[in-house]
Amino acid sequence: MAGRYKSDLKWSDVTPKADWINRRQLMAGSGALALGSTAGPAVASLGAQKTDWGAGLEPNTVEEITTYNNYYEFGTDKGDPAMHAHALTTEPWSIEIDGLVDQPGSYGLEDILKSVTLEERIYRLRCVERWSMVVPWVGFELADLLAMAGVQPSAKYVAFETALRPDEMPGVSYPIIDWPYKEGLRLDEAMHPLTIMATGLYDEPMPNQNGAPIRLVVPWKYGYKSIKSVVRISLVEEQPPTAWNNYSANEYGFYSNVNPDRDHPRWSQKYERRVGGGLFAKQEPTLFMNGYADEVGSLYAGMDLIENH
Repeated sequence: MAGRYKSDLKWSDVTPKADWINRRQLMAGSGALALGSTAGPAVASLGAQKTDWGAGLEPNTVEEITTYNNYYEFGTDKGDPAMHAHALTTEPWSIEIDGLVDQPGSYGLEDILKSVTLEERIYRLRCVERWSMVVPWVGFELADLLAMAGVQPSAKYVAFETALRPDEMPGVSYPIIDWPYKEGLRLDEAMHPLTIMATGLYDEPMPNQNGAPIRLVVPWKYGYKSIKSVVRISLVEEQPPTAWNNYSANEYGFYSNVNPDRDHPRWSQKYERRVGGGLFAKQEPTLFMNGYADEVGSLYAGMDLIENH
């Protein structure tokens, strides 16, 4: 397919699996490093197909990916999700798909996974806060899920919603944003082959703190667009409200494409720091659209990407 990288790079080419399993020291009930839900085995290979997405990228370690997170439902410090997200119940799980679709209803995750092929996708992840990492996701194209529901011609946008469970999510007791967390994409962005629904990383079930059991990943946008623990997907005609855009539209646009030329009002976006590089990690230049402009640039042909940020 056009735009795919020409290599077979995968996690086993970077870090031997035995090494990263031993390093993370899995402990029953440990919120910091336990993978998957609190029910079921902590380690269970997903058997994802290895693809050529991500040639030349060196993934961060599993420790870095699972202990440095933004998931405000579990707290605002980077280590809070790893400490508290073990409380999230992820089995059973379903996604309500509604709006402008032919087959609205509740789609059980187990049923969804029977109908898709899981792939490994090694993607860059760039946070609006200027930190970055590389993650070996496991997932499937969002377009496949939308096809199950049957998108109607009048649909122009896709709206997403995160689970809201005050008994399991201590962070929602604070009015940081209007809960539940919401996000949205234009339909053509949602249907792009780079856009996936991820159910794991390093070929194992998604850790709770990273958005278990299923989350969105849109690699050319700032990380907050890749909504976690999705429970609702709605196909709509009008641009949907989104959490951080509602909080401050000047700071967090609807599109939120990674753009070194469009600074955040409170800091420059020209540089980023890779997680895991230490306190004095060298700043690296921010890549336009996080390095995926060749694949997705045509989606924004003729748009002013400073104004439409």
